[in-house]
Amino acid sequence: MILRLWSGWTQPALADAYERLLTQDIAPAILARGVAGLQELRVLRRSPQELDPAKGSEFLTAMTFTDFAAVKAFTGGEPSTSVVPPAARDLLESFDRQSRHYLSRAVFRDGDRRPTVG
Repeated sequence: MILRLWSGWTQPALADAYERLLTQDIAPAILARGVAGLQELRVLRRSPQELDPAKGSEFLTAMTFTDFAAVKAFTGGEPSTSVVPPAARDLLESFDRQSRHYLSRAVFRDGDRRPTVG
């Protein structure tokens, strides 16, 4: 499994609008593409207690893929390329130009005596 992480930051006044765009339009459109090997897409917003509210909000997307071929199918080529639609660019103050990828090595769940490998 491959975990793909990407972050974007908004000004305070645009945070709620960006969250709506991401959760109501962008994420559903990504899933509607039916990319083979895309297993999950999570949208996270950093806890306001950790940020200066005057500086805006941080968002993270966490996507899981079966392999790098699936990541390439999602990006249309280069796996590290960020996929940021124009409507999102209009609301973001800054964003990662490249996504980060991590290979899963073990999963620990409450109650399990041993981790799941991969």
